[in-house]
Amino acid sequence: MHDTDWAFRDVPSFDTAAWRDHRPIAWRPRVGSNRPSGSDATSPGGRSIVNTIKPLLAALLAGAIGLPGIVSAQDKAGTPSPLPIEGQLPSLGGASGWLNSAPLTAAGLRGKVVLVDFWTYSCINWLRTLPHVRAWAEKYRSQGLVVIGVHSPEFEFEKNLDNIRQAVKDMRVDYPVAIDSDHAIWRAFDNQYWPALYLVDAQGRIRHHHFGEGGYERAERIIQQLLAEAGAAGSGRDLVSVDARGTEVAADWENLKSPETYLGSARAERFASRGGLAPGKRGVHALPDRLKLNDWGLAGDWTAQREFAVLNAPGGRIAYRFHARDLHLVMGPTARGSAVRFRVLVDGQAPRADHGLDVDEQGLGTVTQQRLYQLIRQKGPIVDRRFEIEFLDPGVEAFVFTFG
Repeated sequence: MHDTDWAFRDVPSFDTAAWRDHRPIAWRPRVGSNRPSGSDATSPGGRSIVNTIKPLLAALLAGAIGLPGIVSAQDKAGTPSPLPIEGQLPSLGGASGWLNSAPLTAAGLRGKVVLVDFWTYSCINWLRTLPHVRAWAEKYRSQGLVVIGVHSPEFEFEKNLDNIRQAVKDMRVDYPVAIDSDHAIWRAFDNQYWPALYLVDAQGRIRHHHFGEGGYERAERIIQQLLAEAGAAGSGRDLVSVDARGTEVAADWENLKSPETYLGSARAERFASRGGLAPGKRGVHALPDRLKLNDWGLAGDWTAQREFAVLNAPGGRIAYRFHARDLHLVMGPTARGSAVRFRVLVDGQAPRADHGLDVDEQGLGTVTQQRLYQLIRQKGPIVDRRFEIEFLDPGVEAFVFTFG
């Protein structure tokens, strides 16, 4: 486990070398139909990345020169290090519902140490943090830690309560979950990222935050410190040990050269099929013979909607030239309860031992839910490869490629 630096993803010109130097932290600005008009392009609430970083730099500077408002925590070596008081825990009253708990309030949580984790269930960056959050909730619950998962959706299908309930069950999330489908709690925190973690002390003060993956040891040390401040006994100095599996396994950052890539018309980039994507219009596409690294294309009868590309007839394909150990695709059937069969190929061959969780060695699988599907996990050397997925039935919506 190790702490990490900032890196910015989803930028128009993707500098893979610079990005890998700052692994493995990531940010995902939310985009969607309810973004305020005239807001900044990098965030849902109109705050630019510059304004997001300013308070962080101020906090770091204050810690460096010993300004008031700084309290001590423990670093890896057990020596005190400055930790800013970042504000009060905002209201949780914007939640439209709760899972695994009666509604919780900021006032009712006084006396408890609180971990607030912003998530959305199809986000690979959040999925890779889940083993740690789940382990902290289990280990420190009896000592007074309350973990709250705030589910703030990226895509429209993630607002569906049945989908969220299924994800909570499948992902073994047993701590309280606030349903934040209108992003009211997101805005109350002025949050901009998935995943985002905030640690709150027993007096209701935010004492630490972390955006993206990583920072696990630092976060757990602060949990232990805040519990000790609250009078809890027995937290000790031992750290949790996690056994991440499937999509929860940390990315192979050294070999990751492919960025998150959206297929909907609002954010599609590097689309290589002729004619481009016409938002809301049906079109028949053909794949180019060759794709450059991180280019992608469609073949067959597709319609590009704002969030996704939808297949209108059987036999449609998507191709992507990628460089990563893992390849995922967020997708789902157009009609709830239906199933769409598919087959994946890597460099024109069945994936065999390189198949992901959601396909067999022949590359065969079925789309039955709106979620992230792991299609490829390579076992051998990582090089540039051409991925193709062919859908044997119509009626699939494809949202975004992610990698690991």
